[in-house]
Amino acid sequence: MAALTAEQKEHFDEYGFVHVEDVFDPERDIDPVIDEYAGVLNALADRLLAAGKISSDYSELPFGDRVTKIYGESKEIHNQHFDFSLPQNGVKPDTPFWAGPAIFGALTAPGVLDVAESIVGPEVYSNPVQHVRIKVPESVSPRDENGNVMFGATPWHQDAGVVNPEADETNILTVWFPLMDTSVENGCLAVVPGSHRGELLTHCPGYRDRPGLQIPENLFNIGDSMPVPVKRGGALLLTKKTVHSSLPNVSDRIRWSFDLRYQPTGQATGRSVFPGFVARSAADPESELHDANTWYEMWRDTRDSLVIGEQPSFNRWDNDDPTCA
Repeated sequence: MAALTAEQKEHFDEYGFVHVEDVFDPERDIDPVIDEYAGVLNALADRLLAAGKISSDYSELPFGDRVTKIYGESKEIHNQHFDFSLPQNGVKPDTPFWAGPAIFGALTAPGVLDVAESIVGPEVYSNPVQHVRIKVPESVSPRDENGNVMFGATPWHQDAGVVNPEADETNILTVWFPLMDTSVENGCLAVVPGSHRGELLTHCPGYRDRPGLQIPENLFNIGDSMPVPVKRGGALLLTKKTVHSSLPNVSDRIRWSFDLRYQPTGQATGRSVFPGFVARSAADPESELHDANTWYEMWRDTRDSLVIGEQPSFNRWDNDDPTCA
């Protein structure tokens, strides 16, 4: 993958998103991630089996079927064991995360950095707001006390709405990509073209008893929304103000994706206590981080410091806004 074409860049500027094929090399960039996560799942299954929360480690099953079975039987979502970021609150000494070398390889893959450079310029910083999303089929997913699917469809939001105001002037690019083909059936993203040209909209916590933040649908034209299926190796690029959501996974297989963020080096990340790094620099190549173990240690040290210090708030919203009534 090289830099975005003029047509792709024009589409991104006009509509606030662009679907790009062949950003990642599936064998070089994605397969090692899948292999690495198989080991994470092995360790998780061993712990749950020893604790009596599952009756088998289901090692005979492929990853997707295995994680679905384990989540369903344990009646819990264990995504924090796979995530390469820390939770927004409640960090403990043993809070799990996975910042392995294959994950670091995907974050710094040449194709994704080429794409990021096309949007944010030659000084590319890896913003620490980044996640893996493993969404099991809703038909067998654990549910919360209100009957809502745990970690199901993502409500309508803008990525600027989930970071602190310090990053309101930062040019943050979201790169969303699947580790497997995504479709409408298994929960691809849906976007509202052109919504990035407006303001940051009000995000309501727990709106209509749904977990997380959500933009009320009367604040944008939901009729303009469109799904964007993405095949393995491709990516969906979004601005920080593009209104988007994910569809429910009504298939019989998992939906497995990464969402990464990049920005110009030196600008605020919106979560300053979390560790980012210089991923590419034309002006100072020696500042680039190339050591995966150092990246892991940055997250480990951050976890340790949050445990003994005051944990920050990343939520600028509350339900007192009349829009959330």
